[in-house]
Amino acid sequence: MANAISLSKSQINIRSIIIDVLGLTFVYFVPTLSHLVGLPIYLIEPMRIMVVLAMAHTNRTNAYILALTLPVFSYAISMHPVFAKSLLITAELLLNVWLFYYLLKKFNNQFAAMLSSIIMSKIAYYFMKFVLINSLIIESELFSTPIMLQIVMSLIFSAYIYLIFRRREIQRSN
Repeated sequence: MANAISLSKSQINIRSIIIDVLGLTFVYFVPTLSHLVGLPIYLIEPMRIMVVLAMAHTNRTNAYILALTLPVFSYAISMHPVFAKSLLITAELLLNVWLFYYLLKKFNNQFAAMLSSIIMSKIAYYFMKFVLINSLIIESELFSTPIMLQIVMSLIFSAYIYLIFRRREIQRSN
């Protein structure tokens, strides 16, 4: 039994490392990929993709680590987004992770917990961004990513979490 627990923890650690490295690499190459394919890949929220993958396939701690480090890493390597916006994105992703796990306990529905956590963290993000724009701390449009795309991506993230958690529940019951 102890060997099984040790093996399981080892698999989670390896999975966490792989997702972290993929996340950093993906965020590092988003500007280049966007330029090469001629599409603004950043609009599909690559940082949130990596945080959602961490929530789905690793553990809560790793999701928090990615939420905290991806925007800072992006700023450090490309100076994009600007520092204040990087802090905003960090706050949004951290809130998203916290809300997801909090709401998961309340709803016991992965889809609803993820969708609600994304919506609430986006509301907080846009409120903080509005304040920073009006304080002249950042120069930006309030909504730089089309709302419809944000809705579609939120539904995709929520469905993905639901499917992964559901599959895990089915595997446990067998």
